[in-house]
Amino acid sequence: MTTTIQQRIAEELGVRESQVTAAVDLLDGGATVPFIARYRKEATGTLDDAQLRTLEERLRYLRELEERRAAILDSIRSQGKLDEALEAQIMAADSKARLEDIYLPFKPKRRTKAQIAREAGLEPLADGLLADPSLDPAGTAAAYVGEGVADAAAALEGARAILVERFGEDADLIGDLRERMWGRGRLVAQVREGKEEAGAKFSDYFDFSEPFTKLPSHRILAMFRGEKEEILTLTLDPEADEPNGYELRIAGRFGVSDQGRPADKWLADTVRWAWRTRILVHLGIDLRTRLWQAAEEEAVRVFATNLRDLLLAAPAGTRATMGLDPGLRTGVKVAVVDATGKVVATETIYPHEPKRQWDQSLAVLGRLAAEHGVELIAIGNGTASRETDKLAGELVKLMPGLTKIVVSEAGASVYSASAYASQELPGMDVSLRGAVSIARRLQDPLAELVKIDPKSIGVGQYQHDLSEIKLSRSLDAVVEDCVNGVGVDVNTASAPLLTRVSGIGSGLAENIVAHRDTNGPFRSRSALKEVPRLGPKAFEQCAGFLRIPGGDDPLDASSVHPEAYPVVRRMLQVTQGELGTLIGNTAVLRSIRPADFVDDTFGLPTVTDILKELEKPGRDPRPAFKTATFKEGVEKIADLTSGMILEGVVTNVAAFGAFVDVGVHQDGLVHVSAMSNNFVKDPRDVVKPGDVVRVKVLDVDIPRKRISLTLRLEDEVTAGGRPERDGAQGGRDGRPRQDRGGAGRGGGQNRGGQNRDAQNRDAQNRDNAGNRGGRGAGGGSGSGSGGGAMAEALRRAGLADPGASGGGSSRGSSGRGR
Repeated sequence: MTTTIQQRIAEELGVRESQVTAAVDLLDGGATVPFIARYRKEATGTLDDAQLRTLEERLRYLRELEERRAAILDSIRSQGKLDEALEAQIMAADSKARLEDIYLPFKPKRRTKAQIAREAGLEPLADGLLADPSLDPAGTAAAYVGEGVADAAAALEGARAILVERFGEDADLIGDLRERMWGRGRLVAQVREGKEEAGAKFSDYFDFSEPFTKLPSHRILAMFRGEKEEILTLTLDPEADEPNGYELRIAGRFGVSDQGRPADKWLADTVRWAWRTRILVHLGIDLRTRLWQAAEEEAVRVFATNLRDLLLAAPAGTRATMGLDPGLRTGVKVAVVDATGKVVATETIYPHEPKRQWDQSLAVLGRLAAEHGVELIAIGNGTASRETDKLAGELVKLMPGLTKIVVSEAGASVYSASAYASQELPGMDVSLRGAVSIARRLQDPLAELVKIDPKSIGVGQYQHDLSEIKLSRSLDAVVEDCVNGVGVDVNTASAPLLTRVSGIGSGLAENIVAHRDTNGPFRSRSALKEVPRLGPKAFEQCAGFLRIPGGDDPLDASSVHPEAYPVVRRMLQVTQGELGTLIGNTAVLRSIRPADFVDDTFGLPTVTDILKELEKPGRDPRPAFKTATFKEGVEKIADLTSGMILEGVVTNVAAFGAFVDVGVHQDGLVHVSAMSNNFVKDPRDVVKPGDVVRVKVLDVDIPRKRISLTLRLEDEVTAGGRPERDGAQGGRDGRPRQDRGGAGRGGGQNRGGQNRDAQNRDAQNRDNAGNRGGRGAGGGSGSGSGGGAMAEALRRAGLADPGASGGGSSRGSSGRGR
């Protein structure tokens, strides 16, 4: 079966079977996908990480399929019912669903009406009426009255039960009807009586119907959640245009037709009964599962894609950073970390309500910034974020060398309460750890976010409804690919970061850190072999992804694997130069012919990769760091007006659009239909989390906290908050909608509005982070008479130019760094 599996995967991926065989052998041997993709290109024929991840998933599925196939064969064989034809049918089944359809008649089950009827000797009656409809049902059934069969009616009821079960367990028929219903059926949602007010967030599904094949993931998940919360009633409509089509197919399969014969009506009623009481119920369960699985698969993909974008966001780099975890009553938590991320100072200040210690707080921040050479201020985007941003803005005005950036704090509280945070920051108050995390995630998002469970980072949609195993597997793969794609400095990496490196688990990561703490920084990759339990296999897997800048061998700072160092030495012999002069020397490196260094071990792909790496050793694949600037005077949702053009940062991308933070404590939605003048199939083709974008406000619904935005700045907004072109957009089922504003809702294929598919913000899943809360719009901001006193306090502290203005509530630029 292994060969069959490899052939099938090769066909699906469109590659050679030998490539799949090599990849499977490497995976079975313990190699990771990042290692195979980077360092075993010759073996796999240059399969990339995406192909390898797909291969890995399909390999798992097909192996599970083979295990189930073997179990089914054993079960039927033990019943003495396995013949050659059935075995061939089972062997040809290419999916789990098909396999279960074939197994259904042989699956052990509780004692059914059909089984009881067979035991009563009624199967010949059922067979006889089906084979010869010219027989009179009542008269024929009378001959079967006896012990256990009270009368002819009871005999016919038993015969019908036998035929209903037979019709419902015909694998080919069920498969055909399932695909027909999938292609033609619709999912129908209705609000339950009296639930309109309680279920307002599901209002778009109070009277809803859409074909199965057109339902996007987020809509399916929203409706299933509405059903789970007992707001909606969901039904599966097979096909409204041809209500008897399914019954006709069942009848045709078993030769039932109305020719006026005595048994024709009884057989037709049996077909109808089989469809309505058994087959439709069975298909309904199957198609609900199919809808759910398709929606879940897409939701997991969305989450994984967003997570990848967030992890690979631009790092601000090794610059001293001050992290501010905003709060009102509990104060703003402050943490200063040096260029390496080491905590050098912590404070708690109370600039907002109820204490309003604005000047004192500003003086504290100024002192800390001066003492520790702070260059960046990272402000968490939770409660009191804009009020705290104003405070930082005043500091920036007085200390122009500073730059402030608002960053996502999703998951910061999860990290703060984690066992690793207790180990990493012993003795520090839990509330202050969040500020440390906020500062570090600006310096290097990847290095900090790997310390947090990916599910707590908050970039998914309906993640609480998804399979824990499937979601975790997908997200772990994303983290592994990102970490290994960037590379890790083994002398500064935390244990959680090292744990994600190819070939290194949590235990080995702890051993590396312990060895580093005891013996000092690693001077070479070969020194890793001295770490307890880091054997040859682990070294092979991890060495290429671990970097040692400034070590004994310059190659140890690159992605060139130690096993390939001999290739570089041969290049040095040919060029008659030194390693230090060869690295980064574009002219010399491009004069080298890769084919000249190919041998039995290293092929052309590896040699080409080596030359590219030597040209730009240790290059970071992440984008350059930049910030967005929030508009002054726009701090809460009430400050927004239709037509306003703002700059913001994309926080999350869902199937129906993108959420953008424009600095008002509530992200706005750019619906997919308002992203481009051209049709957009996938919002990620236009934007990604972390992108800085300019948007126009279409509509603001303050009571429902909805902000509709557009990326098409040329859109004209009408009095109702709709773009002029929105009139051309269709509503559900293609009918124009006049009753809602929003970001240009499209026809059947695109709906969503301001996250209207369950307005609990699950597309962003902020509830998952557990640390966002509501964003307060109140609190003292220091505007007014306090400004002069604040400036004077800073002057006395020697932190500001004596000639600087001490004006009230000036704000510098603010934004998010990615």
